[in-house]
Amino acid sequence: MEAVKKQIRIATRNCGFIDPENINEYIATRGYEALADAVTNKTPADVVNEIKKAGLRGRGGGGFPTGVKWEVASKYQADQKYVVCNADEGDPGAFMDRAVLEGDPHSVVEAMAICGYAIGATKGTVYIRAEYPLAIKRLQKAIDDARNLGVLGDNIFGSSHSFDIELKYGAGAFVCGEETALIHSMEGERGEPTTKPPFPAESGYWGKPTAINNVETFANIVPIMLKGADWFSSIGTEKSKGTKVFALAGKIKNVGLIEVPMGITLNEVIFEIGGGILGGKKFKAVQTGGPSGGALTYKDLDTPIDYDNLIAKGSMMGSGGMIVMDEDDCMVSVAKFFLDFTMDETCGKCTPCRVGSKRLYEMLEKITQGKGTNEDIARLKQLSVTVKDTALCGLGQTMPNPILSTMRVFEDEYKAHIEDHKCPAGVCSALLQYTIVPEKCVGCTACARVCPVNCISGKVKEVHTIDQKTCIKCGACLEKCKFDAITKQ
Repeated sequence: MEAVKKQIRIATRNCGFIDPENINEYIATRGYEALADAVTNKTPADVVNEIKKAGLRGRGGGGFPTGVKWEVASKYQADQKYVVCNADEGDPGAFMDRAVLEGDPHSVVEAMAICGYAIGATKGTVYIRAEYPLAIKRLQKAIDDARNLGVLGDNIFGSSHSFDIELKYGAGAFVCGEETALIHSMEGERGEPTTKPPFPAESGYWGKPTAINNVETFANIVPIMLKGADWFSSIGTEKSKGTKVFALAGKIKNVGLIEVPMGITLNEVIFEIGGGILGGKKFKAVQTGGPSGGALTYKDLDTPIDYDNLIAKGSMMGSGGMIVMDEDDCMVSVAKFFLDFTMDETCGKCTPCRVGSKRLYEMLEKITQGKGTNEDIARLKQLSVTVKDTALCGLGQTMPNPILSTMRVFEDEYKAHIEDHKCPAGVCSALLQYTIVPEKCVGCTACARVCPVNCISGKVKEVHTIDQKTCIKCGACLEKCKFDAITKQ
């Protein structure tokens, strides 16, 4: 199958193949061998250099080099340092981290212990959203089993390295995916970001040097330590090494998680792995990077997927959400949908994000109701750029991406809503009109009987009519009519 041939499983290598609640099955796949080798045969600097040489970049969205982050944290002197695993997966439809934690929790436990050795930390914390009960259960069991076996705790494998892990639960706030907001939440404060520097590697959890990586990043550590940096860096592109896990969703035949090498094209992902568009419809766009990402179109199908190429196209890698859209999707509505999400999730600390998101949403709402003006297009662009330039954290700075990316290619759709008062995709209900074709109407009264506002009138065996002023555009009549006598325009 093409869906399998194109994939390389590194982060998800054990998912579905071992019993995640049996530590012996993990050990049978060379589990905890990398940790034993690191603490008995390597220096912390050796570990840092191996990760740097591999070229692994953070899989949580920022793409910062993991080895550099560990190196910075290792150089600060402190009586206590911390390792934090960000398992607060907040993108709608994304479940890459949950899959790893539910399918291979020991790989994260082992990687955190290796990170602790590399930076000189003895304590680790997994910040995990409380909505993941199975992942919490399996991760806690993995920690307990590792502790009982002596691969967590004091003097691991007889070395001087001691390390242990605890769990802290998040309430599902999207902004807590940002590392400074996450730290505040862990400390019992409101999940709000702060300006950087100082970066967490210098002053993080409780003001101590802290290395923060997400689940997928940690899931790559053990294979790198076992197979070497040269093996890992041979996969991917020049600046983006290894693989990436994506959550394929939307109007595509094969949905679910995939793990593919960096540099694969959108065309391969959507049409070879994903199997193409449902119902033979025409591909229109794909949203990468979650609600803060951007829309890529047919013009971008041959673009190799990596951090730099996606940013150059006005999108981003994000945590790996990938939502495919077809010709029936309205791009103005899509931009409004994602902005609605980020507007609700703003922490409200900085004005550009708190107020800017509200004003942007109001303009999109106005356009989808057919009340927009051409001046609104210029205002949308100007305010989007202002919010990107002035918002405090990554959430605010990337919030306007769906607007800017859809306007880049689909500005004609925005103008159709404004100048023609029409939604080309037939999605925006305020711009729709349901009408009855007299030549096809047989007067069966089925449409009138399902209309929730009684706006369809007519006698049995006579042509019916729709009162446009009363119609709420619910579409119930269209679905009920068996004679194709009702049109939607």
